[in-house]
Amino acid sequence: MSRPLFLARNRHVHSIATTMVPKPPRMTALFRLPGRGVRHFSVSAARREIRDIAALPDRIIPHYQQTKQSSLLSLIWPQPPRNVLLMPKLHAPHVIVSAAEFAKHIYSNYPGLNIVFESHVAKTIHDQLPFPIYTAAPGEATSHFAKKIDLVTTMGGDGTILRAASLFSMHHQVPPILSFSMGTLGFLGEWRFQEYKRAWRECYMSGCSVSVEDLVGPHTQVAARQAANDNTTEEDALQSPAWDAVRGNGQCMGLSRSSKILLRHRLRVGIYDAEGRNINEQLIPTSTAEPGDPIPEIDEITYPKPISVPTGTGGITKKAPIPYLHAINEVSIDRGAHPHLAIIDIYVNNHFLTEAVADGILISTPTGSTAYSLSAGGSIVHPLVKSLLITPISPRSLSFRPLVLPLNTKVVLKLSKRNRGRELPVSIDGKRRVAVSIGMEVRVEGERLEKTAEHGWRGGVPCVIRSSSKGDTDGIAEDDDSWVGGLNGLLKFNYPFGGGEPEGQH
Repeated sequence: MSRPLFLARNRHVHSIATTMVPKPPRMTALFRLPGRGVRHFSVSAARREIRDIAALPDRIIPHYQQTKQSSLLSLIWPQPPRNVLLMPKLHAPHVIVSAAEFAKHIYSNYPGLNIVFESHVAKTIHDQLPFPIYTAAPGEATSHFAKKIDLVTTMGGDGTILRAASLFSMHHQVPPILSFSMGTLGFLGEWRFQEYKRAWRECYMSGCSVSVEDLVGPHTQVAARQAANDNTTEEDALQSPAWDAVRGNGQCMGLSRSSKILLRHRLRVGIYDAEGRNINEQLIPTSTAEPGDPIPEIDEITYPKPISVPTGTGGITKKAPIPYLHAINEVSIDRGAHPHLAIIDIYVNNHFLTEAVADGILISTPTGSTAYSLSAGGSIVHPLVKSLLITPISPRSLSFRPLVLPLNTKVVLKLSKRNRGRELPVSIDGKRRVAVSIGMEVRVEGERLEKTAEHGWRGGVPCVIRSSSKGDTDGIAEDDDSWVGGLNGLLKFNYPFGGGEPEGQH
């Protein structure tokens, strides 16, 4: 009896053979279907294995295009995304179950996808998935993720989104982040998990020239109207045959819609010792790194005062790359466990501003204005406002008020000599990075968003925004829908005492 082809064609014989042979070798049969070419069928159970992310193809960089109809950007995939990083909330078993459900759905219905997890999540979830998944060692995660990941999907609260952003804290290019609110607060989370099929399809198909017949909600209608008014042409959206392989799609009918992207500004942070040397490379870059792991590769970006190092024998010098860290929320210096107030000198654009005597100082982005800065009494700033905030934490002087400055402002925090020799901890997005002593500096400025001819905007954290469900006729008001809804529904903005509704809300 010839086993390879015969067993693949006869399930009954196959079941008998497997009882006779305890561990049959993995075999594959080839079938040629009419009009579909060759398809492979495995005659053994799928292996639940974890593979190295290095084997995956390099990432696909999407285009972000501006339109006159929206202050948000349009997401345009030049070809279907392939490598997807799923990041469920940690220590939440029910979220792991949802992540497995989501992974099975997109893997079954969207051909060519490779599902990636962080190493500690992959060890937990791989037994629940009947297909191989990919991961990277903790010390290599940041460099591999930056090279391989096309799209990040988070399932949790704001902390999960911060964790995702921190994986790319040493890189300019951050993949789009599709977030599902499954955490405690979820101010940054855009979608409910119950909508995951619609949310994923809209993001995956964004900008392609394939119509999606099973999406008839207000978001699709608004996006279709916007696409008709966009300057994007079919030539701008590079068509790939892989779009047509997605199950449930209709015929190609031109550029149909695009998801909206909010490019959240980040802070660029440099830590300098008393001699003016950048020591960022000594810090743990992300939450996935462990002590003793090698420093990952970094983008070659320069500071106004770069370090010059000799190369070769001709005395030629070149600028050494400086490993900048990026923060999506805030940078803070605080007194830590010390009983005395911190004394910090603040400089703005090389001018001395003030000597702060407080529990600490926060430098925040507009995104971070609803986080630690808000608790410390800072202003709420819309994420589209190009600015950074200086907020004191419990200052001694009542006249020390929060400040809102332009995004390109250079802020330097320097420990005063009156700190009695203490070291104060520096945190970036809530994670302790280093302790600074007298003479050391923390230099902060807004990350520059650059518009390139090849990929549109570069820099920031691109977040997929859930459009309005109200079906605006002009397709503009949805820009602020989630932000305003978050202020009212989650932060209870201007709610009166006693739990009643504020004036004008019925």
